[in-house]
Amino acid sequence: MLPPGGGLLWLGLVLGSVGSAALGSSATDALNVLLIIVDDLRPSLGCYGDKLIRSPNMDQLASRSLLFQNAFAQQAVCAPSRVSLLTGRRPDTTRLYDFNSYWRAHSGNFSTIPQYFKENGYVTMSVGKVFHPGVSSNHSDDSPYSWSLPPYHPSSEKYENTKTCRGPDGELHANLLCPVDVADVPEGTLPDKQSTEQAIRLLGKMKTSASPFFLAVGYHKPHIPFRYPKEFQKLYPLENITLAPDPQVPAGLPPVAYNPWMDIRQREDVQALNLSVPYGPIPADFQRKIRQSYFACVSYLDTQVGHLLSALDDLQLASSTIVVLTSDHGWALGEHGEWAKYSNFDVTTRVPLVFYVPGRTAPLPAAGDKLFPYLDPFDSISESVEPGRQAGDLVELLSLFPTLAGLAGLPVPPHCPIPSFHVELCREGRNLLKHFQVRDSEEDPYIRGNPRELVAYSQYPRPADSPQWNSDKPSLKDIKVMGYSIRTVDYRYTVWVGFNPREFLANFSDVHAGELYFVASDPWQDHNMYNDSQGGALPRSLTP
Repeated sequence: MLPPGGGLLWLGLVLGSVGSAALGSSATDALNVLLIIVDDLRPSLGCYGDKLIRSPNMDQLASRSLLFQNAFAQQAVCAPSRVSLLTGRRPDTTRLYDFNSYWRAHSGNFSTIPQYFKENGYVTMSVGKVFHPGVSSNHSDDSPYSWSLPPYHPSSEKYENTKTCRGPDGELHANLLCPVDVADVPEGTLPDKQSTEQAIRLLGKMKTSASPFFLAVGYHKPHIPFRYPKEFQKLYPLENITLAPDPQVPAGLPPVAYNPWMDIRQREDVQALNLSVPYGPIPADFQRKIRQSYFACVSYLDTQVGHLLSALDDLQLASSTIVVLTSDHGWALGEHGEWAKYSNFDVTTRVPLVFYVPGRTAPLPAAGDKLFPYLDPFDSISESVEPGRQAGDLVELLSLFPTLAGLAGLPVPPHCPIPSFHVELCREGRNLLKHFQVRDSEEDPYIRGNPRELVAYSQYPRPADSPQWNSDKPSLKDIKVMGYSIRTVDYRYTVWVGFNPREFLANFSDVHAGELYFVASDPWQDHNMYNDSQGGALPRSLTP
């Protein structure tokens, strides 16, 4: 971890070594990239139609952007999803379903998005949680492959799971619900505030660089624990907080499909509830407090995004920088009786995906004008932001790699062959350039045709057919069942099949359970029609 000054000193050395020659005469015309990855953010935003959420800065970004209404992650847990979207490969290709392997050593030396930009003359920088830290990124955030300088992590990250939450008893606890007085917490700051400050410093340094930049900023909230400045709680009075529309575990849900949200059970305030395992339920008043804190974290996050985008404006970089905002996956707030990700439902796999492209999704700002003035979510009177362009097609986070490359004017990596473990640079996702009306770029045959033919794939592993202590995050060696899920415009179909973790092989003739939900009649995915579609066949039990 580098202090801010040390990182900027290193950046000076990097800029001196890159120079404009790396991109030839096109260096001054190259678009920069600001990639914002949020942890556990479902599309609970004003720009996605949520009337309760105060997210004016992300809504403003969306008003100048192309917003994808139906974007899906490939696995609803941090490390596998981030490696998948940053390499453009599915979890079955990265062979990462848990947190305990590094794809370059475990499956193949696959290129990443920032690596590709770096190799094409960009200065690439990482702030906060971009790759998942630890083994899955080689304890280095995939340095030096992906980044031009050492990635920055906030010094206050280490306090996230410590006893910093003051409870009703006046003592400090390691709670799930953790509104804080920022002045009283260790170092007097929070990780996302530090990340915003560092990102702004890096933008200031890059303003005078002859080289284009790729800056990835990873925000922690609304990931648990819900540790956020306590004033944001005031935006969401408990009397205005409703329960999830389907707070019960669906009667037809196969046990293998359920996640028992073991991580929140470890928090002191949740432990005090003495909940039954695996189904709970959580008392209704505490459910409202969880939802209140998640929403407050989203508004706190929005202020950080707002300060970052306002700085982009102030530095006169908004007219030369692509901005993408997305999340690694969603999060259940009581839907299906669940309080985590770790599943194949829409609520955990669907994510925000917003692209701002200067001059394409919005006109270039006139001299002196601002595209992204900071908006205070506490302002009682705020102008409604007109929505920007929206796309309803089903898309996957795998599409980030080819789409960002194409938008920046770089050659779009080719489609991966099958298998592709030996191929360093290719992509398994569709190219979405068509949505930006790019006529002089690669025509992707995979994006043509009937929207009803478009699908998004997700998957999730389980150690058994019934909920276990490690059902949410099984280690590779413990995976016995894999749930493969297909989302179309009409339905979500999931089949849970036997899986061999030593060979990385799914056995589709060994079906343990299935789920079938029709989008039009069952948007919350509560009525499993799989057995009806199979002529009444019952799910098979896992043989010990």
